[in-house]
Amino acid sequence: MYQENNITLWEGRNVKKSNISVMILAGGLGTRLREETEFRPKPMVPIGGKPIIWHLMKIYSHYGFYRFIICLGYKGEMIKDYFFNYHIQGVDFTVNTKTGTVTELISNDEEWEITLVDTGQDCMTGGRIARAAKYVDTNTFLFTYGDGLADINISDLVKFHENHGKLITLTGTNMFSRFGNLDIVGNQVISFKEKNKLEDEWINGGFFVCNKEFLKYLTINDDCVLEQEPLRNVAKDGQLMIYKHYGFWQCMDTLREQQYLEQLWAKGAPWKIWQDTDRIFTPAHKEQEKKIYHETHENLL
Repeated sequence: MYQENNITLWEGRNVKKSNISVMILAGGLGTRLREETEFRPKPMVPIGGKPIIWHLMKIYSHYGFYRFIICLGYKGEMIKDYFFNYHIQGVDFTVNTKTGTVTELISNDEEWEITLVDTGQDCMTGGRIARAAKYVDTNTFLFTYGDGLADINISDLVKFHENHGKLITLTGTNMFSRFGNLDIVGNQVISFKEKNKLEDEWINGGFFVCNKEFLKYLTINDDCVLEQEPLRNVAKDGQLMIYKHYGFWQCMDTLREQQYLEQLWAKGAPWKIWQDTDRIFTPAHKEQEKKIYHETHENLL
């Protein structure tokens, strides 16, 4: 068991490492993105060559969260395969064909602990959380959808939750108008603004923080939908709070939205808050070559 307040420095970076688990809902059918999800689960749809779930995990790990619980369903075996082979896919290495030894040259920076849970093919969001909750071993845990990205400050979100003392916090984001906004005086249009955010309209943007006591509002039944009875009831009991996120947020429900995220990634994605770092290793035979060179050079002198 991990200690609730066991926090250490994260691999030399100026960020604290937290043992709080992050649950990612990754089991839905993604029917509105059928062009991609016919072949793979929606969290595995790539943005910039990496699955969208990878982008989500990079956001969380930037703030020191490294323990993930992934709720699987539709084509979940593809997500299992991806993370089972993640280490070897993410490194450059040298193979000695005579001995079969493998030497890593460049490794990625992730140190993730990932629990992959089959929560059922047809289970709804609330049921998935309830079924995976047995792997949560801290009093507080985080969860989010596997198809939404944001430049959200997770540390501030968690502090907000801790300060208000309620059971659950959801992240709210401003809703975009589907059409152009008209600024009018009388019957005259003063200005036309295309698809602005509606400042007083908020939607559920995921990125939840909750106490384990919230689990009593859920059941393990297939038809338990988080966004229906559970959230309605916890709100009625005065235990649901909203963390208002004014920055970037975008879900990926359609092919058009996937293409939009691809375009943003190519230009410099606003959700990419992490820095790319590689660990470079020197193969053993290279070290030996260096030693021989220096010894020979010294003898010649």
